[in-house]
Parts: sequence; C-alpha cells; structure tokens
Amino acid sequence: MSTRPVRANGEGLQRLRALLDEQGGLIATLLAPSPDTNGGGHACTHESPAALAAEGPRAQGRREEYELLVEAIYEGYLLHYDSPRLLHVPEADLRLLAGDQLYAIGLARLVGLGDTIAVAELADTITLGALANGAGRRPLADAVWQAGARAVGWGSSEAHTRAKALAFAGHWEAIEAMRTSV
Repeated sequence: MSTRPVRANGEGLQRLRALLDEQGGLIATLLAPSPDTNGGGHACTHESPAALAAEGPRAQGRREEYELLVEAIYEGYLLHYDSPRLLHVPEADLRLLAGDQLYAIGLARLVGLGDTIAVAELADTITLGALANGAGRRPLADAVWQAGARAVGWGSSEAHTRAKALAFAGHWEAIEAMRTSV
C-alpha cells in the first residue's frame, strides 16, 4: 500500500476540469485558466489524496472514477479552507457554495457506485478536516485527508477508527494516530 501524498496535477484533476466545463453553468465560469494554456494559470502545488484512494484494491476496476470523485470532494474542501486548484472564486460566499457543489458532485458519484462505506469515510474526512481547520490544526487536517484516502482505497482498520475518535474528541494524539492508522 502506498502512503505517499500525490501531486494534484494528474489525470483525475484534468478529468474534473473537463467535467465542470462540460456541465456548464456558474461553476464552469469559475474555472481558472489551465496552467498549460497561455491564460496565466498556475501550476498546482497542493498534494492530492485522490490518486492515493484510487490506487487501493477497493477502487479496482473503477480507478479513474474514484480519482475523479475524490478530486471533486477535495477541491470542495480546498474552496472552504485553502486555495483551490481549478477554480478562481473571488467572493467568500460563492467559494462556500462552489465548495458545497463539488462535495455534492463527488459524493453523488460515489453513491452511484454503491460504495456506502466510502461515502461514510469521506463524510468523516470532510467533518474532521473542518474541525481541524476550525481549531487551527492544519497538519491534522492534512493527515485526516491522507488517512481518509487510504480508508477509501484500502478499507478502514481499528487503528483508523481509533484515530477518527481521537480527532473528533480534539485529542492531541490525533495527528500521530492518523499518520500511523494504516
């Protein structure tokens, strides 16, 4: 099992860009210029949990779909708490709405796959990421996303369940528990 973070310039991110562009509407108008165009976009430096989730045996046969849907959910998270990779959204309220829409896109696709276990894992990941960011614990939020991606791709474990309980309780041991919950 791979536990390394993956750079967010992969095919899943490009598929998400194409999906949002194809769907049209307001969210398509918020797409930042692609870094490979002359439109002035910037190369992404965020590390993405999407490819990590897609590498796992639970995603076998549907790796591209898992990578796409986790990219959508992670981009929604970044819109709420950090700098998004695909969208340029100048207004705070619009960032929250766009983030919620991306959460919905990813979770709806996951429900369509019938993977309710991964839906629950990603719901916990979203919640724990929000709690960690609200407490000013960005390193914990990053660890939550990596552990959540592993749980989606490989399944959960007792150690992961314990790490989530520690994070929900705001315990100081949560970050190390998340990092070692493989």
